[in-house]
Amino acid sequence: MQWIIEMVEEICAMTVARRFARIPPLRVLYAGVRALMDQFGLGLRWVGGLARLGCFAGECIRFGRMNRGSAFALRWRDIQPCLTDRTATTPVEPTYFLQDAWFARQIAEQRPASHVDVASSARSMALIAQFVPVAFVDIRPVEIELAGFTFLCGSVLALPFAAGSVSSLSSLCVIEHIGLGRYGDPFGANGSEQAAAELSRVLAPGGHLYVSVPIDVECRIYFNAHRAFTRDYLLKLFPGLILQEERYIYGRELVSSYIPERGFGTGLYHLCKP
Repeated sequence: MQWIIEMVEEICAMTVARRFARIPPLRVLYAGVRALMDQFGLGLRWVGGLARLGCFAGECIRFGRMNRGSAFALRWRDIQPCLTDRTATTPVEPTYFLQDAWFARQIAEQRPASHVDVASSARSMALIAQFVPVAFVDIRPVEIELAGFTFLCGSVLALPFAAGSVSSLSSLCVIEHIGLGRYGDPFGANGSEQAAAELSRVLAPGGHLYVSVPIDVECRIYFNAHRAFTRDYLLKLFPGLILQEERYIYGRELVSSYIPERGFGTGLYHLCKP
């Protein structure tokens, strides 16, 4: 039942999207409706969910019979239905999966005495903090304590560090958001440029900077999700820094070359200050 509904929804969505793409006002309306469906649970998927919930009830009854005599109590008041985890493959978000693996390799190779991250994934930095102390800077507090992981309240537009004082610095999938208001930051048309300048300011001579951004065939804004950059424009935001390594994620593939004809992707850059 569920897979039929999902297939019909997907076919309808593709058909509608192609038609709406030709009419800008309708395309905007469609984007709004899809946002409500994806982010607030509106739509028809709950019908398939009801069918799956019915199957779950039957499974719970059958398992209850099997569980008689077990050391573990099975009570209806304790049930926690998990209805979407039976997937054919292990779910992986490819961009962050590949990006975090790339970044972990960089840190493992450089082995800095300490590292500063600005608003990347707190979860990823908590893992790095298990072998390199990490100071994590963000406008939103991380309300959890972990050895090796220190939170500092601050903005990428005004970092709480002196000029030239940070020898190992990262800001992964961050500067493309600055100024778009998505995470509660103030609006600003030049947010990405200002963020890049501030990262460069605090980077120490001989220091390493790791950044990643969406890349595309042209510089554009996908409001209010993020901006996308061309390779040339991104590198222009860091004058005076030397490119040490670049990698690109297209779909589920990590490659070593920028391939504009492949369209939208993610660029990963390791830069150094002379």
